[in-house]
Amino acid sequence: MPSAATLPPTAAAPAAAPTPVPSTPVPLAAPTPGSAPAAGGSSPAPRERQTATIRYVDRPDVGETFADSITGLVFDGQTLRIEFSVTRVDEVKPDAPISGRRYPASRIVLSPGAAIELINRMQQIGAALTQAGVAKTAPGRGQKPPSS
Repeated sequence: MPSAATLPPTAAAPAAAPTPVPSTPVPLAAPTPGSAPAAGGSSPAPRERQTATIRYVDRPDVGETFADSITGLVFDGQTLRIEFSVTRVDEVKPDAPISGRRYPASRIVLSPGAAIELINRMQQIGAALTQAGVAKTAPGRGQKPPSS
């Protein structure tokens, strides 16, 4: 299948307009003029922070993965690794216990910055679900559960 880069401009137009996503400023370290080490071996001058504008480009061909559980969550100090799984129930037989298997469906590895972004966004979603009445707030440490 030809890519959009190999098609004439009229054929490469998308079928539907994608939802615009705002550009994200990303801080990047950039060398300052004169930051190269001197001949005497002295350390370079500190680097200034510049902000790059990163534009989101959608890829509709990226597949989606369904998961009904998280079977692994590990932070090793450098990356957050999350394993999502899907449960398959075995054929139900009369007078037999229900059984099934859980299979890994996808593994995601995030940088610390992306992990923090995920945590912040999940907290926002949790707050919205609580406000909508879909989820209840769990009592925190030192709090009594609500009496009925």
